[in-house]
Amino acid sequence: MPLSQAYRIEIIGYNALFYSGNSMTEIQFKLHHASLLVSDTQKSLRFYKDILGMQQTQRPDLPFPGAWLKVGDQQIHLLELDNPDPTSGRAAHGGRDRHVALTVLDLTPIKQALEQTDTPFTLSISGRQALFCRDPDGNAIEIIAEAELANMPGA
Repeated sequence: MPLSQAYRIEIIGYNALFYSGNSMTEIQFKLHHASLLVSDTQKSLRFYKDILGMQQTQRPDLPFPGAWLKVGDQQIHLLELDNPDPTSGRAAHGGRDRHVALTVLDLTPIKQALEQTDTPFTLSISGRQALFCRDPDGNAIEIIAEAELANMPGA
């Protein structure tokens, strides 16, 4: 098939342009949820609800344990399943590992909650108002002060 007739998708922010031959259609993408593998749902909920302050939402009856959490209009799905990834030996700084990035108006209450519960975290090495922490299973979470968003590349 000639390249001019091939299908190609270019991600542009939340948008994607879909080419087929000479026609083009724009597709609007928005993130609905991110799923994280956990070994103990209740232990993970203590981290996400009690330390980070997230709210649990309804989850359908699935054939494995887990929980769904509200993050603004999006969600984090905790899936209690076998994890094929190592939980130790990962980068100390979560920014050097795959991670989920969240925003908050003010980083101070998050820092205080992490410090009060002796939950390790690192500040962004770029100097941004952001921090990285890990849940009990080693999943990296980045938390960014919303004021930083205007200064980030691609904003």
